[in-house]
Amino acid sequence: MRLLQPLTITTALAGTAGPTRKVHKPEQLRSMTIQAKFTYGSGGTTADAYVQTSLDEGTTWIDVANFHFLLASATKVLTLSSLTPVASFAPTNGTLTADTVKDGVFGNKWRVLVKSTGTYAGGTTLEVDVNAVEMT
Repeated sequence: MRLLQPLTITTALAGTAGPTRKVHKPEQLRSMTIQAKFTYGSGGTTADAYVQTSLDEGTTWIDVANFHFLLASATKVLTLSSLTPVASFAPTNGTLTADTVKDGVFGNKWRVLVKSTGTYAGGTTLEVDVNAVEMT
């Protein structure tokens, strides 16, 4: 499933959220493999894709993964597990440490929050795809 259609980045983004995708039975999800593809054109400084989920219909967004990109095209992949127990924590929104994950949190809504610094050009794009595995 495409979580974020190719987004052309031209100016600094303080926090542009992609469309919200709804998962109808999040309790049945076991894992989620996520791929972020950054195509670098020119300019810019940094770009971050925060994969987020919500447990309360989108009122509170929780960072569960961060993909951090600099000045080169790159594709990065990670896997989240819903089976990983996590201790109590304060949800973050667009501040998860670069290239890290927060396992164990699977809500029924998902989106990507994009932040960038600097002025990109030359067709710089970012897209995010996800493949979820259900429990059998």
